[in-house]
Amino acid sequence: MSNAQHWIARKGTPLQGSLTIPGDKSVSHRAVMFAALADGTSTIEGFLEGEDTRATARIFSQLGVRIETPSASRRVVHGVGIDGLQAPSAPLDCGNAGTGMRLLAGLLAGQRFDSTLVGDESLSGRPMRRVTGPLAQMGAQIDTQDDGTPPLHVHGGQPLRGIAFASPVASAQVKSAVLLAGLYAQGETSVSEPHPTRDYTERMLAAFGVDITFSPGQARLRGGQRLHATDIVVPADFSSAAFYLVAASIIPGSVLRLKQVGLNPRRTGLLHALRLMGADITEENAAEQGGEPVADLVVRHAPLKGARIPEALVPDMIDEFPALFVAAAAAQGHTVVSGAAELRVKESDRLAAMATGLRALGMRVDETEDGATLHGGANLGSGTIESHGDHRIAMAFAIAGQISSGQVRINDVANVATSFPGFDDLARGAGFALESAP
Repeated sequence: MSNAQHWIARKGTPLQGSLTIPGDKSVSHRAVMFAALADGTSTIEGFLEGEDTRATARIFSQLGVRIETPSASRRVVHGVGIDGLQAPSAPLDCGNAGTGMRLLAGLLAGQRFDSTLVGDESLSGRPMRRVTGPLAQMGAQIDTQDDGTPPLHVHGGQPLRGIAFASPVASAQVKSAVLLAGLYAQGETSVSEPHPTRDYTERMLAAFGVDITFSPGQARLRGGQRLHATDIVVPADFSSAAFYLVAASIIPGSVLRLKQVGLNPRRTGLLHALRLMGADITEENAAEQGGEPVADLVVRHAPLKGARIPEALVPDMIDEFPALFVAAAAAQGHTVVSGAAELRVKESDRLAAMATGLRALGMRVDETEDGATLHGGANLGSGTIESHGDHRIAMAFAIAGQISSGQVRINDVANVATSFPGFDDLARGAGFALESAP
């Protein structure tokens, strides 16, 4: 069922039990990348077995790195050192992974060989100038399509120089691409952001022995450093857990434990937003894995109320807005989102896709250029939803189906496997009514 093309969602039972969410996608991408560049052998536990992260692992195999898979969610990476990557014999296929492509653009800009990054139809329409622009300032030469979209043709052998980059957008991917290029640049590279974004790259580079200075919204490193192999335990992915946090909050009678979820403070904006709306979510068994804070999240059904989502939270929950919109549908009163224009250039135009889908189920949504006003409390009914091949849209409407009075058909769900393989099976085990459809 995990390979379903379409889903039918309808009202299920209260969500109960304990769930183990798959490993964090962002951490899994970076763990493979940095282990490949390190001197020595690293072991990665909890690696996300998703299509995006497997694509990144395949790319490093093409670049001459030996990666073993002794068991599911485990990788042993035999690093080749910062200067040990080999020229690929074919284009490097990132699949649907925007994180993979943007970070690799920075990393490959400093290599001595040429390379080409390609992706699927969705990724091939996503903007890349936000990355290629600052990399060009460092001396990189990267060709794109005329509109700035992939494929990316990265010219090797270009001497890079460190820059002080003031990013116009709050994007962890842009920041990370510049920092990775900075490892190959002469001098110091620094990045400042208009709003702090997740600091996975900074934390993990430090774990691999890189001398990097960082604080919210700022990061700085010098070129020429080497990485040293280390073992990484990947925490459960907060973005994947988000769908269950919302579902258990809005389905009456639910009590659900999500085990050892990554709680990077630049990732958990949704947690603050849901609590602002009245959600009952507690943290237990706090610990640290691979430099990342983790804890069990225990969520109980609670009546939610509409709220104005503070713009300061937006960069820390940019991937969780589809789930938040469903929470807003179940809440009493209006929920107002602004400052989220970034949602229009994700795997789909998520603002438009969520607004259109919720309207199809009978909810009033007033869309704006950078957000929406969602009028909660409506009784969601039957409808057909186009996910536009976006995994997070598909999973969000699987939740909406659980509180609808009818049947919700969700088209084009195969891409859920890019970030959350087995989502449907796990959901059904917890109490969702969710089935595959022709």
